[in-house]
Amino acid sequence: MSDLLNKKCAPCEGGVLPFDISEIHKYQKKVDGWDIISDKKKIFFLNKKFSFINFLESQKFINEVGRISEEEGHHPDIIFGWGYAEIKITTHAIEGLSENDFILAAKIDQIINV
Repeated sequence: MSDLLNKKCAPCEGGVLPFDISEIHKYQKKVDGWDIISDKKKIFFLNKKFSFINFLESQKFINEVGRISEEEGHHPDIIFGWGYAEIKITTHAIEGLSENDFILAAKIDQIINV
């Protein structure tokens, strides 16, 4: 995971192919506990659920995710409430996963692992 932590998300405006399933699985090994899911259009996402002791802790986590996402210029889908948060990441411009998604996932995990 440390190699991803040292990288920065690169701007993506499309024009490149998303990772294929073998590349996705290679990168999945570099992040901790992120599931690979797909939607009805077969677009792949990274998805992870987090548990907290109360609403305030989940909100603090989400605020930190927001700060990191702004720094990286790469924004996940976020659902949160009392004692939980769920993060879903993809590169919308290419309708699939790229290295940026795994960089952001690694940096999100760093919030919890500090």
